[in-house]
Amino acid sequence: MLRGRTVIVSGVGPGLGHRIVAACLREGARVALGARTGERLAETAKELDPDGTRTAHRATDIADEAQCEALAALALDRFGRIDAVVNVAALDSHFGGLEDADFASWGRVVDVNLFGTLRMTRACLPALKRNGGAVVLIGTQSSVAAPSEVRQAAYAASKGALTSAMYSLARELGPHRIRVNTVQPGWMWGPPVQAYVQFAAHTEGVPEAEIGQRLTGRMALPDLATDGDVAEAAVFLASDRARAITGQSLLVNAGELMR
Repeated sequence: MLRGRTVIVSGVGPGLGHRIVAACLREGARVALGARTGERLAETAKELDPDGTRTAHRATDIADEAQCEALAALALDRFGRIDAVVNVAALDSHFGGLEDADFASWGRVVDVNLFGTLRMTRACLPALKRNGGAVVLIGTQSSVAAPSEVRQAAYAASKGALTSAMYSLARELGPHRIRVNTVQPGWMWGPPVQAYVQFAAHTEGVPEAEIGQRLTGRMALPDLATDGDVAEAAVFLASDRARAITGQSLLVNAGELMR
């Protein structure tokens, strides 16, 4: 689906970002990887592209505009074009609701998840405008249906704002044949959810399987979506198979919430 295309993936860690890079490479793309930890990027690139011919990487904090521009420049220098950017990088470790809110911390979450994603996207626009392409945002189901298990009001609000921005971006960039869509994962089996299940099981003194069954019990399908499933949706939206799709949000959640 992505043969001959260049994709930038921000936020490449051990979970979703890793899966997206792997899927892009499988589909024939060249990939520029960004994340704050350069050592992890190097390990991921070596694992997924041992000869280094189809990957490039640079330590990138999306809160820093110059670093976003440097990652876009790296992709152009190595591969000559940018066809898609998949915005995975996010700050999701802030917990709590309104009553205990530290709005300075909320501001940091918004700066990374909303403004950082927009910084990274804007850095890619000059290259995307040359041939058209795709912007894929990673949102969250919690921006439209808050989970009862954890409170992440700041995270949900920042991702909700990003989804709202998507509509404006789709209109603004559409004349350049740039599509803008959002993937909204629900409970997604990968490192963060694995850690939650282990923590909840330990805290309550119950088997991990019981915690997992509580989650899947609300879903139409009997298994949690995985970070690999979310990666497949992102790759589809980055490809020409989605050439007529823009301004849309796709829930990947095993049918927990249907809209």
